[in-house]
Amino acid sequence: MVETNTTKYTEAFDAFAPALSLEEIDRRISEILQEGYERNNTREVKKFLHSTIDLTTLAGADTEEKVAQLVGSVNDFEGTEDVPSVAAICVYPNFVKTVREVLTASGVQVACVSGAFPASQSFTEVKIAETALAIAAGADEIDIVLNLGAFLSGDYLEASTEIEEQKATARGAHLKVILETGALKEPELIRRASILALFSGADFLKTSTGKEYPGADLRAAYILCSVLREYKDKYGEQRGVKFSGGIRSAEEAVKYYTLVEAILGKEWLDNRFFRIGASSLVGSLQQEILG
Repeated sequence: MVETNTTKYTEAFDAFAPALSLEEIDRRISEILQEGYERNNTREVKKFLHSTIDLTTLAGADTEEKVAQLVGSVNDFEGTEDVPSVAAICVYPNFVKTVREVLTASGVQVACVSGAFPASQSFTEVKIAETALAIAAGADEIDIVLNLGAFLSGDYLEASTEIEEQKATARGAHLKVILETGALKEPELIRRASILALFSGADFLKTSTGKEYPGADLRAAYILCSVLREYKDKYGEQRGVKFSGGIRSAEEAVKYYTLVEAILGKEWLDNRFFRIGASSLVGSLQQEILG
């Protein structure tokens, strides 16, 4: 463990409520879903959920043509049967320019992964340069990955500084910090990563890359939402949450909505603060909404 420069971070961790056990988290999730799921399993909620989607393509075989077709599908769907557009289109940095050139649907943000996604294993200078190039190409939002190696080694200063530097490089673009909750696994580690990311300037806490490790689950969602609620109560600042990795059905999406509503409240039921990163979820929601 790295002992240097950890005091201010451990003090921040200690200022928040301790992590619950997995059993207690599961119990609370069950209670929330039992109380709210059926009430929220409606067409109106699914329309809202459609508006929270970061429509994503992050494949090694992505091409300009494939990305342009994805953007075209968003352009074509705009205004159809009063279903709102997705919140953003998320791509690799080299396709930001393509999205910006093709996108005509109003209100849709251009998002991209950056900072040596998905492993965050590179020189800090490379991560910063990639983010700078993405911003120069026209990205509105940047999704980076927490430096898990530094964080798990206890080098909170390095993990935090990387976030701070990429936040500064983003020049006002929203910065989403992916905690890779499927790698962290333990509630206490997810809690600490959430707190560190918020104090380092994250505009959004995001669960997963959807790549090497398991994606979003309701346990991680519960922890992220709980930390965000406490952060808002303590410091008066509202930050966003994004669930990603393996959310494919409308039923799953409604469960995440129900958790957000119960823990964070109605002020988070806005795509400025609530996102779901997905690709196939769009089709599931549209089928449910349009019948």
